[in-house]
Amino acid sequence: MNIIDGKAISAQIRAELKAESDKLKAEKGITPGLAVIIVGEDPASQIYVRNKARACEELGYYSEVHRLPAETTEEELGELIDKLNADKKIHGILVQLPLPGHKDEKSLLLRISPEKDVDAFHPYNVGRISTGDYGFLPCTPAGVMELIERSGISVSGKNCVVIGRSNIVGKPMAMLLINASGTVTVCHSRTQNLAEICRSADILVSAVGKADFVKADMVKEGAVVIDVGMNRNAEGKLCGDVAYDEVAPKCSYITPVPGGVGPMTITMLMRNTLYAAKTSVK
Repeated sequence: MNIIDGKAISAQIRAELKAESDKLKAEKGITPGLAVIIVGEDPASQIYVRNKARACEELGYYSEVHRLPAETTEEELGELIDKLNADKKIHGILVQLPLPGHKDEKSLLLRISPEKDVDAFHPYNVGRISTGDYGFLPCTPAGVMELIERSGISVSGKNCVVIGRSNIVGKPMAMLLINASGTVTVCHSRTQNLAEICRSADILVSAVGKADFVKADMVKEGAVVIDVGMNRNAEGKLCGDVAYDEVAPKCSYITPVPGGVGPMTITMLMRNTLYAAKTSVK
């Protein structure tokens, strides 16, 4: 059983991004720039935003964090997005979700220019992913693909099962596995015979957000198991969707939580920001 070390792979990719970013600065005078908008005081969101700013600093990117009170109106948010769309030193714009109150997240995300949509949530970028002709990739699924590829695991021709069908992880994850020539089944809360379907997987990706949801009887011998879950168990300890201790002995490869998929998400955001900076050169 091999443990896929997300921290080590993330560090390796960040070193590559730093070298590319330094080259872009030296040759074209462009510093990748990321603007993050956070509304309200959600503690988890505050941590994410702090980590994003820290990653920008580490890679020598320019970053702005716009902290707005919970009572900020949709109109004010929209005006800020318009201003950042027009700002030449900003290449990527990210609105930290969820937004407090009953704000129309969809229309605000639509307002972000597709060329600066580093979360890859805009329908234009989602459509490009579905055709296999993409620029930006959603950060968590892109991170999963990097973990798989850099561990020397081939997706081509494999049975891949994704548990979860969210727009942020499940659906794009399935698309990326299809683009890599995997045979993909997507399972969700209405799926019948879930354990049986999971047992057919050569590569099993769980993104359901339920602690210890995937048990040993759902995994076949020698499977690759990727755990996207970030949960707290009854003791308040951080854990994934996979009952790690009982599942790991059956796997050829498995990601731990923490230290697996988690570190990759912000690294892929940094990659998207660099891509946006490079493609801004007209």
